[in-house]
Amino acid sequence: MQPVATDELRIEPDAVRRVLLVDDSLSQLKMVGLMLKRWGFEVMTAESGPEALGICARTPPDLVLSDWMMPGMDGLEFCRRFKAMQSDGYGYFILLTSKSDKGEVAQGLDAGADDFLTKPVNSHELRARINAGARVVSMERQLSEKNRQVSEAFAELKIIHEAIDNDLKQARKIQQALVPERVRQFGSSRVSLLLRPCGHVGGDLVGMFTPGFDRLGLYSIDVSGHGITSAMVTARVAGYMSSSFPDQNIALEKRFDHYYAMREPAQTGRLLNERLAADPGVEEYLTMAYIAANLKTGKMRMVQAGHPPPILLRVDGVVEFLGQGGLPIGLVDEVTYDQVEFTMARGDRLLLYSDGFTEAVMKGGHMLEEEGLAELMRLGVKNGGEGPELLEDMFWRLTADMQNPETLGDDVSAALLEFDVMGEA
Repeated sequence: MQPVATDELRIEPDAVRRVLLVDDSLSQLKMVGLMLKRWGFEVMTAESGPEALGICARTPPDLVLSDWMMPGMDGLEFCRRFKAMQSDGYGYFILLTSKSDKGEVAQGLDAGADDFLTKPVNSHELRARINAGARVVSMERQLSEKNRQVSEAFAELKIIHEAIDNDLKQARKIQQALVPERVRQFGSSRVSLLLRPCGHVGGDLVGMFTPGFDRLGLYSIDVSGHGITSAMVTARVAGYMSSSFPDQNIALEKRFDHYYAMREPAQTGRLLNERLAADPGVEEYLTMAYIAANLKTGKMRMVQAGHPPPILLRVDGVVEFLGQGGLPIGLVDEVTYDQVEFTMARGDRLLLYSDGFTEAVMKGGHMLEEEGLAELMRLGVKNGGEGPELLEDMFWRLTADMQNPETLGDDVSAALLEFDVMGEA
């Protein structure tokens, strides 16, 4: 039966419909029960705590009116057990008592009672207590519904997040596959690569390729931004600088229909800029350092497009920073690049790297910068580091002295060329 809404009784709609009345006095049960039924409530009655608990287990009430003083299980114990068995909804509990001592009231509150009503029951006060309980029950149900909706939304988001996370893990594998070789020997020279994205995927790319004849192409690329978009651009650029398909590599050109020669690095930079500028919807740009190396003579030709200056560590420990900057690739439609030429001698080492190294914030609050990276390189070589072990040593030294070593603020990558450092393979 739906509670009525009159001037005498205003109850929150549907908040309190079923009331359980518990008292060992049959006259009290009859008197209060008639009052509640006249107001439109569905009334259930019990003469003891155990009987009441059985009713609650079968038909949970919205509101309980229970006498405090009852033989066997008193109202306090019944209240404790009633509150302990609640799971799906909130039952408002009013203790009927002649007690008014503050200590005894505190006992009732500790047991879980929501309100108190003094016996003998006054109809006006009873209506007021029920109204207060109805508001609490209504708010609790609204809160429970909101919590349910939030829990469902969270569960859906968790499923979506797991799917995205799995996709990103797969994307990471694909991106790692763009750098299939981390170390490769070319005669008496060696190339080593390091790639550490700050997230699942990143915008850094390092790579190498060779058309043969002691020629080597070596590059370091850093796409603007982070995450999936940048990673997609690196995948596209990896195709433009492919080591597996020379006919797709813009740094190579076919000669006499039977071999590939290396283009000038400045021309390669211009062609790559044209490709990126022509790609619809691509707003990202990239910086690049690209070396066309002659591993027989040690002559190197380089284009630097907004990338950090490569570090040339001479065998005697002298450091040179190469290049003057240049415009990033994909930033403007038409651009020309300057070309830097230098010669490497036996035992020299050349490092191409991204600004994830040099802009790392160290414990003192300063950035590592180029001089700091050169010092890491010197220390690694001094301690006998070579090849991929040297790059790993530099990365370890970097993170060991970073302000937040647990979290990379940017992708970190490097390409190392060690010229004529070993016997012929």
